[in-house]
Amino acid sequence: MKENSFVSTDYIRSAFSAAMSAMYRDEVPAYGTLMQLVEKVNAETLAADPALRARLEDTDSLERISQERHGAIRLGTPAELSMMRRVFAVMGMYPVGYYDLSTAGVPVHSTAFRPVGDANLKKNPFRVFTSLLRLDLIADEVLRKEAQAILDARRIFTPGAVTLTEKAEQQGGLDKADAARFVAEALEAFRWHDKANVSSDMYHRLHDAHRLIADVVSFKGPHINHLTPRTLDIDAVQARMPDYDIAPKAVVEGPPTRKCAILLRQTSFKALDEPVSFQTEDGSWQQGSHTARFGEIEQRGVALTPKGRALYDELLAASRKVIRPAADGSNAAEYEKALAGAFEDFPDEWSDIRAAGLGYFAFSLTEKGRRSRVSDPGSIDELIAAGLVRFDPIVYEDFLPVSAAGIFQSNLGDDAAQEFVASPNQKRFEQDLGAPVLNEFDHYAGIEQASIDECRQLLSIAEAAE
Repeated sequence: MKENSFVSTDYIRSAFSAAMSAMYRDEVPAYGTLMQLVEKVNAETLAADPALRARLEDTDSLERISQERHGAIRLGTPAELSMMRRVFAVMGMYPVGYYDLSTAGVPVHSTAFRPVGDANLKKNPFRVFTSLLRLDLIADEVLRKEAQAILDARRIFTPGAVTLTEKAEQQGGLDKADAARFVAEALEAFRWHDKANVSSDMYHRLHDAHRLIADVVSFKGPHINHLTPRTLDIDAVQARMPDYDIAPKAVVEGPPTRKCAILLRQTSFKALDEPVSFQTEDGSWQQGSHTARFGEIEQRGVALTPKGRALYDELLAASRKVIRPAADGSNAAEYEKALAGAFEDFPDEWSDIRAAGLGYFAFSLTEKGRRSRVSDPGSIDELIAAGLVRFDPIVYEDFLPVSAAGIFQSNLGDDAAQEFVASPNQKRFEQDLGAPVLNEFDHYAGIEQASIDECRQLLSIAEAAE
């Protein structure tokens, strides 16, 4: 087969993202309502802020926002994680970052599968936050072994998905027909199943150990538990969710409201209590319910450097020494006040954030720069001062463990958080994954440096204005 007959991984990723969005809209109608709200708020935000619209247009970032999604799944075994890595690779998605959620009382560790190149992200920035259950954190040894046996017996991928993944690996890609089949087959791993793999008694034993354990172990596959659109104003969405008969969680996770958005802010509506059936000894089905899937919205800001991230972590910790957000939202106003107060020490102008080395920025030529020729371009600061180069924030494409845990807990129930010994184990996770996770800071630094190099090259070769 000729290589040029293959469709791009961007094409496959876009098709899969669209298929998952359609499936989830059918499964969770409230997701469709949420999409309507986000679309309305984004349109109003852009209309009210022409400078924001212009910046997004100039950086080829406007179109991606309407199709932008991130999903989340929870896997049960190393074999599932390793195969999921191979499936996502067919879509041009790779594991970035390691997240240990045991520190926040959630027995998983995670990575995010996503595209990594700037051009690929602009074509479709689909991400899936993927967690692996930490059975080693279950104190009950008998229950741990029973859960392991249940997980070992299931197969979350269809034979067709496995075959087409292997074909893509062997050939170096898929043609359009195979890509369509691959999307349909891979999607089955994420579909909701209303029949559990376990009895009601086993479900409740797992549930008592931790609600997330019950969610992972009890079902045929890792149903997508949320699909998240990106908004340009999460505070407006949060305030207007009740108008759409959606009850938001009390506190927006992440940094406070700022003029210059940093990292990631997230909110959600409570997980749905959905009917499920449990196996009985006589082969019949017993009716019950399960709570897992919810709606989430995010607002993304600038990616922070290691220095910026250290400052963020320091200020977040400082706010939580004053007050920690209660799961029931009873102290939401007090927490938001403490958070805003703590983050007064983080600069809130793009120029100040860049000058302090706190964030990553992409550089491009101004109109004057495009008409100029510089035989020996100086430093990037000199080029900016001369009006030849502009800078724009690089979008943070990743996640925050404290925020992820906060979303998990608020949707699993107010009593979901439990005490686990903090046990980050990136080496073990990467062994189970079958590959190292990529370093997010290296990725952003690479995008920034490539933009600087391109500016220097263009300034050196550009023809002087007539």
